[in-house]
Amino acid sequence: EEIVMSDPYGGVYKKLVIQNDKLVGACMFGDTADGSWYFKLLRAGRPIGDIRDKLMFGEDNIGDSGHEGHSKAAVMPDDAEVCGCNGVTKGTICKAIKEKGLFTLDEVRKQTKASASCGSCTGLVEQLLMFTAGGDYSAAPTRKAMCGCTDHSHADVRQAIVEQRLLSIDEVYSALDWRTPNGCASCRPAVNYYLISSWPKEAVDDPQSRFINERGHANIQKDGTYSVIPRMWGGETSASELRRIADAVDKYRIPTVKVTGGQRIDLLGVKKEDLPAVWADIGMPSGHAYAKALRTVKTCVGSEWCRFGTQDSTQMGKDLERAMWRMYAPHKVKFAVSGCPRNCAEAGIKDVGIIGVDSGWEMYVAGNGGIKTEVAHFLVKLKTAEEVLEYTGAFCQLYREEGWYLERTVHYVSRVGLDHVKKKILDDAEGRKALWARLQFSLDGEPDPWFELDKAQVDLRQFAPLV
Repeated sequence: EEIVMSDPYGGVYKKLVIQNDKLVGACMFGDTADGSWYFKLLRAGRPIGDIRDKLMFGEDNIGDSGHEGHSKAAVMPDDAEVCGCNGVTKGTICKAIKEKGLFTLDEVRKQTKASASCGSCTGLVEQLLMFTAGGDYSAAPTRKAMCGCTDHSHADVRQAIVEQRLLSIDEVYSALDWRTPNGCASCRPAVNYYLISSWPKEAVDDPQSRFINERGHANIQKDGTYSVIPRMWGGETSASELRRIADAVDKYRIPTVKVTGGQRIDLLGVKKEDLPAVWADIGMPSGHAYAKALRTVKTCVGSEWCRFGTQDSTQMGKDLERAMWRMYAPHKVKFAVSGCPRNCAEAGIKDVGIIGVDSGWEMYVAGNGGIKTEVAHFLVKLKTAEEVLEYTGAFCQLYREEGWYLERTVHYVSRVGLDHVKKKILDDAEGRKALWARLQFSLDGEPDPWFELDKAQVDLRQFAPLV
């Protein structure tokens, strides 16, 4: 049995599933204030017959949580789970607020991880802040500063870099009156990215302003060893590549070899001092699995082998990956290409998803398969592989130029609106071609950090073992 409430104009949808007088499922969009209450009913298996007529309207019949409904936060028991993603209870949040003197939502997120993942519990966390901190509570500002080093937002910094032609981190800090001379771990990587994406081949990349994974060009693991994932174009490999990988695994005693969800091979447990030698022995390009960059292009076998395939998805995937594999971005980027609407490559939850149809290709953007799965938006139907490259490149360059650092495409499109993307990509043909041309200019000559170490400014001293 299902109870459904739908308000498309208000952006609210709720569906509750009932079986044997118990709540067994709930789906909410727009108004998620009572998510924790429904979850508690699900876990407890409480009969709901006595509250069935009020069940849809939530506990205490409150609407969107916002900054209202303090009574709900007050009456919750301390062991009630507020953040389902990270398993944070009311008691943990209130204790942190009191003991550490927290007054803002960001402070609570940093200390407890509550509301730091999907965000659906944000309203309830804000209620707890108001209830616990009282008059000291500070509502989140509508325009958020990049970090504590400045009052400027990400948008302000990007705009200043372009308008004032700023080419170095020091110039940015001087022009915008940064409070600290060297910035911090939050602003330095962001400013460095904004510089190299705004002024390619003019602004100089500062490797020391990147995170450790991007400085070492491998993913650091919990035990201090590293993960190495070589690039496999469109998920395709060869016997010779596999032999080289196997030889490297034996030679450097790499303990774990794993096939990834992105159709690549991950070597786990590589010692830092062995990284350059492993890269050289494997002889395959960097997979950028450690970087804010294009990572994987997942493909199905397509029309070359599959009896259902309508387009050659593997070749299309390889073409896309070879065209954009050195592309740095505000956050990681993943593509997928499926050869038919059966969509075996899962293109519907990727930053760019391409699906082959009888008449050509369908392009989808801003999907996400992470903590909060988001289905990609249909953007356009294309006829040729050349069009797929141009439209994909234009979308990626638009994201590179307008996205905020550490903002995935799903959040970028949510912020600017799909209509804005359509206006830039679909309605303005010359603008689209210019975006694609700017991306190609940026990527031309970009080094492979595993083989062009000097050009990529890889500091080899970091790989020397300490005696």
